[in-house]
Amino acid sequence: MTDIVVEKLKLLPDSPGVYIMKDASGRIIYVGKAVVLKNRVRQYFQHNKNHSPKVKAMVSHIADFEIIMTHSEVEALILECNLIKKHRPHYNISLKDDKSYPYVKVTVQEEYPRVFLTHRVTKDGSRYFGPYTDVTAVHQSLKLLRRLFPLRTCRHLQDRPCLEYHIKRCLAPCVGKVTKEDYAAMIRAVLLFLEGRTEDVERELKFRMEQAAAAFHFETAARLRDQLRAVQKIAEKQNIVTGAGDQDAIGIARSEIGVCVQVFFIRAGKMIGREHFLLQDSEEESDADILAAFLSQYYHRAAFVPREVLLPLAIAEEERALLESWLTEKKHGNKVQLLVPQRGTKRDIVAMAESNAEKYLSDEAARIKQADEKTMGAVRELGRYLGLKKMPYRMECFDISHIQGSETVASMVVFEGGLPKKSDYRRFKIQSTEGKPDDFLSMREVTTRRYVGLPEEELPDLIVIDGGKGQLSSALEIIRGAGGHKDVPVVGLAKQFELVFTEGESEPVVLPRHSQALYLIERIRDEAHRFAITYHRKLRGKRNLVSILDHIVGIGPKRRQALRSHFGTIARIREASVEELQQAPGMNRPAAEAVYHFFQAQRDMTRYHADGANGKE
Repeated sequence: MTDIVVEKLKLLPDSPGVYIMKDASGRIIYVGKAVVLKNRVRQYFQHNKNHSPKVKAMVSHIADFEIIMTHSEVEALILECNLIKKHRPHYNISLKDDKSYPYVKVTVQEEYPRVFLTHRVTKDGSRYFGPYTDVTAVHQSLKLLRRLFPLRTCRHLQDRPCLEYHIKRCLAPCVGKVTKEDYAAMIRAVLLFLEGRTEDVERELKFRMEQAAAAFHFETAARLRDQLRAVQKIAEKQNIVTGAGDQDAIGIARSEIGVCVQVFFIRAGKMIGREHFLLQDSEEESDADILAAFLSQYYHRAAFVPREVLLPLAIAEEERALLESWLTEKKHGNKVQLLVPQRGTKRDIVAMAESNAEKYLSDEAARIKQADEKTMGAVRELGRYLGLKKMPYRMECFDISHIQGSETVASMVVFEGGLPKKSDYRRFKIQSTEGKPDDFLSMREVTTRRYVGLPEEELPDLIVIDGGKGQLSSALEIIRGAGGHKDVPVVGLAKQFELVFTEGESEPVVLPRHSQALYLIERIRDEAHRFAITYHRKLRGKRNLVSILDHIVGIGPKRRQALRSHFGTIARIREASVEELQQAPGMNRPAAEAVYHFFQAQRDMTRYHADGANGKE
């Protein structure tokens, strides 16, 4: 315990608040709340055998701490949540990747509100729904909403209808094609839909449909009828589970890969959706402590608080009372209860949430295992089949690309741990074989440029050459000779039958047809080929662009380069006006006219031949 800590412990107050533990570098490692700061903080530094290993480890790193006094324990809870979210201390239980959770935002403060996805919740008067962990499901929900309700999507109202209006995805409030009252009614239906109150949506739509029909607004009535049918179809898929009311049912599960909390959303007695959340730094914590930490962090950012939260197990009575008081305050004084159902439908829903959390963890474990088999498992397997002394963690693969010797290029792609490491990719423009195809000479050049003079510690664990014995020999001639590298394994991968040729062996290694080792070496070869072809096409495109511009009188190398940089493609240069051509650096009016008339003559010639083919004079 440092002298600073000893002195500060003497000055701790009796009030509620938040304490912030820091290490020697000043980094925040833990944030906690307390009813009485003096009692809670001093407990950490007492010689207590009951401290968990995690607490003992944390205390050993505390070099300083700060406190923030609050008026109440509820204020301390809110401040604790904010600080954990901001600093993500190492020793706090925290929602994993919470910053990435999206929300649905309805800008109800605007004259004609919009509905869209956001990752930021601000106090701007908008209504928020979330957070959600399944981004794909949120996008599908928004797509469905926009199909049901033709809301505007533009940020700013325009002075004329856009394409969305013409394809019947917007009612064009920008030019008064829909009244404020009708648009507001549509937004009310959207909010009810997002809250899961489909019965209320049905009543609202049916009432408006009948009103429109009575007023002989048959087009509006037909649109409302279609919306009503779509909502009814969705409502059929939702089951009554608890009779009535708004509830969240929470299940928790643990495994070797972590802790998962599943939340079922029940609105007006119907289950409308679910989300799962992973928690980190929770290995040594009890289920009750994990649950309490989750509740405070989740509802701190949740857009909606139900009247009941159904829990799988009891948390500390003091913690439960605090959370209920805070949630009731968040719900504007409407009482919120944390319940642990023992029997009946509510207990069944909690059990369902628990089983779903267990299922997610088991699926995640299977996914991790499968991903490992495709990556590190494949690396280990390849090393065994090739008889390598060292596992080929880093692999470098080379490929040559050209068309009859022109624009010959080479690519080098890098895989580490079975995955691409694109930051280490390299590409080479081959000089030694320009104009004449020679893959062997090209391979000697690229291996010379890569490996001659390269320090031993920077060598890969395996070099893969895309090609058979000839390309392998060309590479070995440089790597073993001029490169002076005697030990790095080098193999060649034949283009047919996926045969792997190794140094000093006349017969190739045949990898099992459905092995992960074969799939890995195919992936790295295909990636090298893709990278080389991409570079080759880029160079060929530049060459073709220059070759056409070569025929224009008055356009020299500098102006060709300027046109290429300014327009990018021949098509854009061909379609440009004289004024637009003149905007390119180094171009003047006569040069721009020369380019314009050159392509105009080409267009005239094309039309002349076309008219001749059609029998026109």
